[in-house]
This record gives sequence, C-alpha cells and structure tokens, in this order.
Amino acid sequence: MTPAPNPKVSVVIPAYNEGEHILPVLDRLFEAVTLPCEVLVVVDSADDLTVPVIERYAEAEPRLKILVNTYGRGPANAIRYGIDNAKSPAAVVTMADGCDDPRQIDDLARLVERGVAVAAASRYMAGGQQVGGPLLKGLMSGTAGRSLAWFARVGTRDATNSFKAYSTDFVREVGIESRDGFEIGIELAAKARRLRRPVAEIPTIWLDRTEGDSNFQLRKWLPKYLRWYRFAFGKPLTVEQLRSKTKH
Repeated sequence: MTPAPNPKVSVVIPAYNEGEHILPVLDRLFEAVTLPCEVLVVVDSADDLTVPVIERYAEAEPRLKILVNTYGRGPANAIRYGIDNAKSPAAVVTMADGCDDPRQIDDLARLVERGVAVAAASRYMAGGQQVGGPLLKGLMSGTAGRSLAWFARVGTRDATNSFKAYSTDFVREVGIESRDGFEIGIELAAKARRLRRPVAEIPTIWLDRTEGDSNFQLRKWLPKYLRWYRFAFGKPLTVEQLRSKTKH
C-alpha cells in the first residue's frame, strides 16, 4: 500500500529500545486501521534499538516512518515531536507496548473529524476495562479519571490514559507544556475543559504488556500529573489567558 498524500490520521508511537517487541504491535495496527494514515514511531536517538526494526518494516510498509526526536529525551518530548510532524488533522497517540487496542484508532480519529478537540479511549466507563498492570498505578489512575469527570467535568472518565486522539489544530493552538512523562493526556484534556472545547470518549480494554519492560516512572512523573489535575478545576479561559497561565 502506498502512503496517503493526505492522511486522515497520524498515529504517533513513542518508543524506547523496543527492538523486535514492536513488530506484533505494528502488525495489529496496520491490520486494524482502515483510514488513510501515517504511522510515526518516535525515538530519542538514532542508536535506539527500535530504529533498525522500523527501517526494515518500512521497506514493505511505506505508511511507516521513524522519527528521531530533537526536543529532548523522554516520552512527552517524543509525543510533542510526533504531533508537530503529523500531516493529518487528527493525531492518535498509542503505545509501543501493545497495551492499546488499534481497532479503535479509526473511531477516535472520526470523533476528531466530527469536531472534538480530544477523543479519549476510556478504561473507566461502561464497557471499558484495565487488565493487569501495577495495582497502585491503576487505583490512582482510576481515582483521578473518575474524579476529574465527576467534579471537573473534563468530558472523559480516563483523562490520564495516553491512548487519545487530538485535533492537531487544537494542539498547535494551545501548545504542550509537558516535558517528561505521559502527562500530556491529562494536560490536553484539562486545557480543552478550561477552553470549553468538546471532549468525547469511547470504552477501551487496556492490557498490560506481555513482552519487554515498562518505562513508566510513577514517582518521578506524579507531580507533573498533579499539576494538570489541579489545573482542570479552574474557571473557563480564553486561549490568550491559557497561554499566560501555562507558559514557563
């Protein structure tokens, strides 16, 4: 299949030394996505173990690209770099470890096409589920997601999940302040809520990775999540006010 000149969805996958573990993830993704797409695997350095694997795969799959992030190390910078290089109106962020269901990428992108700023795959709504993973991490994530939905009315019960679709116009309008972990998901959901932009969700079943090691660093990244958790509860803002409040 030739790459679409005007893809409808850009799939952004931050990767760190995944190597061969990423192959079944890519197989499932290209089998599942039916929209014209580009798939951007973003690494921090050219010597990442994922690079040669992607280069070989891309010989037969021209929709796949490897990008070397120049914004700094870590998943937040990789995601920022991937979205900034996306060619489509909708960017779907999904993980390299296979925890997300690629069959939902089309549905998430279609929600953005219909006008939402953020479309979330939710583990904590009816029909959603989290299978495996650290108990404490799941408890904290579920509590944060449900409380943000009930009390801050962010539009999703799973603001902390990274598996989301974003309007690339929205992201470029509001910017991304995150620089470390996977807090981008809650940051952009919180910004959409403060700007009164539409947010939607669909149920998802999240499965803990079965191969390789997780790169999630709860203790290091928790303060970043808490910043955006608190931010979600504020009063409505204009884009200019938002930029003033969130700039470093």
